Amino acid sequence: MTDARDTIAAISTAPGEGGIAIVRLSGPCAEKILRAAFRPANAQADLSGRRLTYGAAVGAGGEALDEAMAVLLRAPHTYTREDMAEIHCHGGEACAAAVLRRVLSLGARAAGPGEFTRRAYENGRVDLSGAEAVMQIIGAQGEAARRAALRQMRGGVASFVGEVVGKLTDMLSRIQAAVDFPEEVDEAAVGAQAREELDEIAARIERRADPRRARMLREGASVVLCGRPNVGKSSLMNALLSAERAIVTDVPGTTRDVLSERFTLGGKVVRLSDTAGIRESEDAIESMGVERARGEVEAADAVLLVLDASQPLREEDRALLRDVDERYILCLNKRDLIERLEEGELPDAPVVRLCARTGEGVEELLARLAERLRAGGGEEECFTVERQLRLAREAAALLRDCARALGEGFSPDVAAPDILKACELLDNVTGRDASEEVISAIFANFCVGK
Repeated sequence: MTDARDTIAAISTAPGEGGIAIVRLSGPCAEKILRAAFRPANAQADLSGRRLTYGAAVGAGGEALDEAMAVLLRAPHTYTREDMAEIHCHGGEACAAAVLRRVLSLGARAAGPGEFTRRAYENGRVDLSGAEAVMQIIGAQGEAARRAALRQMRGGVASFVGEVVGKLTDMLSRIQAAVDFPEEVDEAAVGAQAREELDEIAARIERRADPRRARMLREGASVVLCGRPNVGKSSLMNALLSAERAIVTDVPGTTRDVLSERFTLGGKVVRLSDTAGIRESEDAIESMGVERARGEVEAADAVLLVLDASQPLREEDRALLRDVDERYILCLNKRDLIERLEEGELPDAPVVRLCARTGEGVEELLARLAERLRAGGGEEECFTVERQLRLAREAAALLRDCARALGEGFSPDVAAPDILKACELLDNVTGRDASEEVISAIFANFCVGK
């Protein structure tokens, strides 16, 4: 646990040059230190008004360290629920470091990683899932990730966990009543109802604890271009990115490795990868590229299978079409040429006719891709942190086992200990029963100053 009696300080803005740098303080001496380290331009200025005041950060001899603004925030209406103060100086390492040295010389202690947010957690302002959401929102890639982190920070995950634990607690009370009052409570009816509810609750948890959805929100979606050589994958990549990123030639097998770039689509970050043309080859280097291409396709969230519409299907195309599943969009390229591909040979999958060289059909493909990614990674409340995913999936597995045991005729009271264990696992998501070791490990990954 942190020592709530001391006052901590840190530079809260990112290192490097910038317009503004912020030195933040939290603790009982925040106001005293601020008044010693900051001199308002107007001697009558009221620092207690929760408004930025213009003046100068000053050294021990009263000399100006930098032109600055300052604000004083009093508990409990602050981020940490302690008295807080901020000095806003010019960006860059020198000014902020000078102000930080000054406040440390006045009795503040240098804050550790995540110590401001840890104090917010320990003072009841946020639960553990909300604290983790702070780092999620700082590192959010794309609008979807930002929205998901903001919902979690505002209690989305905590609300869901509270609802589920409440239902499980009510179930445990009914099971206990069946044990204590067998003459009045029908144990078989209680068991049948509990089995149905347990399966339903487990399914809800599993939907929100999908590792692929969580990764798509945290890191962005993986989209892979695949196809046999010389069908226009690299040209399509350039068209999708609106940039000449991939080398395009008429020579089959130009792409020997996986080439990846990021862009934003519908608020989601997308990692688009161009892969080696998939075919049998005696060239050792090309064969390695083909194996990597197959691995990328297998792990992708969406696959753009590119076919040359100006030629009949080849055996290499048919081999790739046999792997088509719900992740695929078929891209019939080179529509500016005479079409010789028979659509009757294609599997049931979304089809987009396009010309990567001219850009015709690319907007339609982007719209289809955005729709595909929305279907695979919706924004329903979900667990996005690895720790939360592990706890939730373990709880869901326990509930599935309980439902299965009740279906096999076991008494409801036999399932009660595992239901209670599932409640404890879910409580750990929000930190209600988290150990000091777990809490310390979480905040150790935070940046200093947050």
